[in-house]
Amino acid sequence: MTISTRGAAQAPAVLVLEDGRTFRGRAYGAVGETFGEAVFNTGMTGYQETLTDPSYHRQVVVMTAPHVGNTGVNDEDDESKRIWVAGYVVRDPARIPSNWRSRRTLDDELESQGVVGISGIDTRALTRHLRERGAMRVGIFSGDALADDATLLARVQQAPEMKGADLSAQVATEEAYVVPAIGEKKFTVAALDLGIKGMTPHRMAERGIEVHVLPATATADDVYAVNPDGVFLSNGPGDPATADLSVIKAVLERRTPLFGICFGNQLLGRALGFGTYKLKYGHRGINQPVQDRTTGKVEVTAHNHGFAVEAPLDKVSDTPYGRAEVSHVCLNDNVVEGLQLLDQPAFSVQYHPEAAAGPHDAAYLFDRFVSLMEADRA
Repeated sequence: MTISTRGAAQAPAVLVLEDGRTFRGRAYGAVGETFGEAVFNTGMTGYQETLTDPSYHRQVVVMTAPHVGNTGVNDEDDESKRIWVAGYVVRDPARIPSNWRSRRTLDDELESQGVVGISGIDTRALTRHLRERGAMRVGIFSGDALADDATLLARVQQAPEMKGADLSAQVATEEAYVVPAIGEKKFTVAALDLGIKGMTPHRMAERGIEVHVLPATATADDVYAVNPDGVFLSNGPGDPATADLSVIKAVLERRTPLFGICFGNQLLGRALGFGTYKLKYGHRGINQPVQDRTTGKVEVTAHNHGFAVEAPLDKVSDTPYGRAEVSHVCLNDNVVEGLQLLDQPAFSVQYHPEAAAGPHDAAYLFDRFVSLMEADRA
């Protein structure tokens, strides 16, 4: 990525998809060039949480909501210490943000962090194209990076694909740290940071859990050195087929209560012997309907995943660690959205129950994790 931070609002820009489709608009954020996987997000709010979600590493996010930046940027809602998206695509940026917590404009924040974006394009047409053709590589070019379409297309087609990408260690913490329990400490949890969002350990801390956040490269010895009552597998970017499953298998062998979300769900699935596959265009947004098959309840949930677990919906499966079943399913397309083991305390979901920007329908899953640890201690 090459960037400049001058003259973004006036600079022409072009977005080039790997199949040759192009969209012309104006630079938004930094001027320069960037590459990634083009994906779309259907949320009408929560853009600050989206931008700072490490799961979006190496992805160019297209916002389907036409107006973005209305509430500016504040100093409280970031999910990590930086913006992780590779690029940002909006139709109509807000000219003047309006919110009592706003400290600066979204455009200024993108520019200051060197995030190349584009505005003024038909994001509806772009989203329809991605739905029909699938997520694909993309480049955004502005300023000195502009060239003829053939040259830009060739550069996009040389960019790495998301399939086969091992990215967790690139976004995870390098040093372990502790998020203390709020109020009385009841449990200790070892959380593997595969791209964890800040709100996740906070949700556990609210329930009296002291969370030891460990690097993605942590070993089983590192996990059990903190004497955990439970182990948590976080969200994160990349292809789950590239991940090392040894720590998860060690946790399952010791029958320690285990809870995973998003990327963690995919890794649990692979550890149990299920496959994973790349979705055509993925699930990204805060309005995805999921049914909890253990209760029959339908939740509106927050998603950000391009891969999914391949497990049978109609039967209980035998695994090396006991019987397992699909616990949650997406009502839009029957994608597996959760797994649970029936013979030991382990479960996972494909979506985000911490959902800082909402909805909060799935917050009960943290209580379910607490119940597993309580039962294990009894």
